[in-house]
Amino acid sequence: MSRKLVSQIHPWLYTACVETHRLRRGLSLVGSKLAKVDAGRQLPVRCFTHQSLLLRKLGDVDMRLQYNKVTNLKLAAAKINGVVIRPGETFSLWKLVGKPSAKKGYLEGMVLKDGEAKSDIGGGLCQMANLIFWMVLHTPLTVTERHHHSFDAFPDSGRVLPFGSGATIFYNYLDLQFQNRTDKTFQINVWVTDEHLKGEICSDRELEHGYHVKEKGHEYLFDMAKGQYFRTNSLWREISNRQTGQKIKEELIDTNFSLMKYAPPADARVVNIYSDLRDLRPQLA
Repeated sequence: MSRKLVSQIHPWLYTACVETHRLRRGLSLVGSKLAKVDAGRQLPVRCFTHQSLLLRKLGDVDMRLQYNKVTNLKLAAAKINGVVIRPGETFSLWKLVGKPSAKKGYLEGMVLKDGEAKSDIGGGLCQMANLIFWMVLHTPLTVTERHHHSFDAFPDSGRVLPFGSGATIFYNYLDLQFQNRTDKTFQINVWVTDEHLKGEICSDRELEHGYHVKEKGHEYLFDMAKGQYFRTNSLWREISNRQTGQKIKEELIDTNFSLMKYAPPADARVVNIYSDLRDLRPQLA
């Protein structure tokens, strides 16, 4: 019989620990130049746009959580839409949105936690983080904090972006943050339609460079000893001259190595592995 954690015996200890982390995290931003919403301003140059479908069937997850997510996204969008990031400023998603709570109108949505799909107040806001992170990758803004899940909960269903290109958040110490280290001013606009979460990043001037994100080395792995599937790839960004189209450089964004909670597609090539996965993590190129 496994021993219970102290936090399982005394649940209040877990709550106290979380709140302590949140307090420390909030204090860590004191003195930072933070981006703020300027609803009366609309920057003229559209740099990049993207949209994601609001309602998707994810395994046997209750669709009620998907509908609730739409409400949560609308509330968050109202706090983010129109945010202006001036030179030297930092965008913090949680600093803008604040703590999701039932009092503010947030509903129970789906969250991925402890290796499972669960429900919690404010669930589904990761879709907002995903959208903004993907857009930022197509600008010269510098991502300073981004997290992703260590497991992949659902098989691809209408996926249009590379695997592992999302950003998970948890109030407030798993945040999405980026800085404007350029001499330009940027603005993020996000809104919810009947079918999509939509967004755009605008600037006060034309960009000199173009950006293209792609994946390399995508593989499905099967650990013969543990009977578990894993999925891996690497994300790269190609930067080019916007006028000539000439490639300037290619840079690594991140590598992904995630436990799968489902079996690979029937036609997928699966690589069998036998040793300690820590020794077999691919050196992706």
